[in-house]
Amino acid sequence: MVHFPNGFLWGAATAAHQVEGNNINSDLWVLEHIEPTLFVEPSLDACDHLRLYPEDIKLLAQLGFNTYRFSIEWARVEPERGHFSTAAMEHYRRVLVACHENGITPMVTLYHFSSPRWFAAMGGWERPESLELFVRYAARVARHLGDLVQFATTFNEPNLPMQLRWLPITEVPIVKVKRMAKVAARAIGADKFGCFFLGNGDVLRDRMIAAHHRALEAMKSGPGNYQVGVSVSLQDEQPAGADSRRNQKCAEVYDPWLYAADKSDFLGVQAYTRCRVGKRSDLSPEPGAEITQMGYEFWPEALEACIRYANERVKVPIYITENGVATDDDERRVEYVRRALGGVLNCITDGIDVRGYIHWSLLDNFEWIMGYRPRFGLVAVDRATQTRSVKPSAHYLGEIARHNRMLPNPPA
Repeated sequence: MVHFPNGFLWGAATAAHQVEGNNINSDLWVLEHIEPTLFVEPSLDACDHLRLYPEDIKLLAQLGFNTYRFSIEWARVEPERGHFSTAAMEHYRRVLVACHENGITPMVTLYHFSSPRWFAAMGGWERPESLELFVRYAARVARHLGDLVQFATTFNEPNLPMQLRWLPITEVPIVKVKRMAKVAARAIGADKFGCFFLGNGDVLRDRMIAAHHRALEAMKSGPGNYQVGVSVSLQDEQPAGADSRRNQKCAEVYDPWLYAADKSDFLGVQAYTRCRVGKRSDLSPEPGAEITQMGYEFWPEALEACIRYANERVKVPIYITENGVATDDDERRVEYVRRALGGVLNCITDGIDVRGYIHWSLLDNFEWIMGYRPRFGLVAVDRATQTRSVKPSAHYLGEIARHNRMLPNPPA
């Protein structure tokens, strides 16, 4: 098979905090601007997407894509607890309108890691009332924007805290993390800084799964008729040795959210690499492996493995909501995409219901604690001028999207 199914979604993704700029009411903005911090630099203006979204969406359409996945920033919509910004809601409504005007299917994410700083100050997701607060936010967004939404996910990679627990202890700067959290709490006048990245994984899992189901119901009760799912972070988990705890890791990190997704309209699969699981934790890549700017292995075959793992556990349609590679070598990005999409076609040929591929990311952007060094984008951004430069990989993937089939060769 070289053709993808009719109606297949082809797109690229961004996240509000990573591209919009000056998200000053968020918890991550606090962490970026304290000392000590694990962030190598602050986000500041980011890609100025808050202002330049019309040009970015138009460019996406011109390249041949039909879908844009972006997040709505809770810290803009509800900058103070119980006080919602109509201006922020109207901004995201204009983004949705721009999608429709350019023939782009919008897929919105309600929570892409960042929270309002007041939410962090009250303790974040570890507080019982966090569930109701998120559901209230989701319902408000649904009422204001639901008539223009076509797909929505409640959470982006809500299983990430559990995934991070499997990192080798030598890669986790525990002392620095605790110091940063204490300084952040003092900075906002709180007893504890309740950031998603710093939370108790077990508590977050149970509370956010409940929040997902409740938020899905709230969104369905509003205007519009759209699909609601959740995007889960997966890796191609491979056992390293007879005493590998690979199965235990999968059961802890992935399965609870996959079973939650099975009660949703669809599952978003997000996959980038493989991971070798040893007796106690993840292991480093094998000597000689090609390493990306994120420090993990160049392994596009992970996408096929993760789709197959998810399909064994859920019976809802699957959309690839993130897949890509951090590199300055765009030829390697083209190769990554070619091999990853080959795996997607293998899954579709075997009858797995995969309905879309959304690349991470549209723009080179702010990559959390690593700052602006990792380059995931199909489009480069000169942050001094905010000039966009389209990479060959964007044309390659765009032509695949335009023709809905694999190309025999990348463009020259």
